[in-house]
Amino acid sequence: QVQLVESGGGLLQAGGSLRLSCAASGSIFSINSMAWYRQAPGKQRDLVASITSGGDTNYADSVKGRFTVSRDNAQNTVSLKLNSLKPEETAVYYCNARARTRTLTYNYWGQGTQVTVSS
Repeated sequence: QVQLVESGGGLLQAGGSLRLSCAASGSIFSINSMAWYRQAPGKQRDLVASITSGGDTNYADSVKGRFTVSRDNAQNTVSLKLNSLKPEETAVYYCNARARTRTLTYNYWGQGTQVTVSS
């Protein structure tokens, strides 16, 4: 089993910055991609940013130039720096990892961390 624990969410004003972190633990053999998704009330969960074990990144168009994803392969952690936040980006932010254990490869999710941006 693999557990993902996020931290760093909170309440802030529009234009502010925040850093989210996620740590993976458990019977991990390797982690391929790690990613951040977000889900606003009544909406689907959407990809915000992803990063491979080799450091290749991918961003949603709406966050390019404002958000930065990074990871530490040795520590099995992934972070997301969010700058110039907008009220419409209020959502629960989820960490995702495609991790391989001894028996299977599976997409694991964290419990989510709330980010609230006030206008």
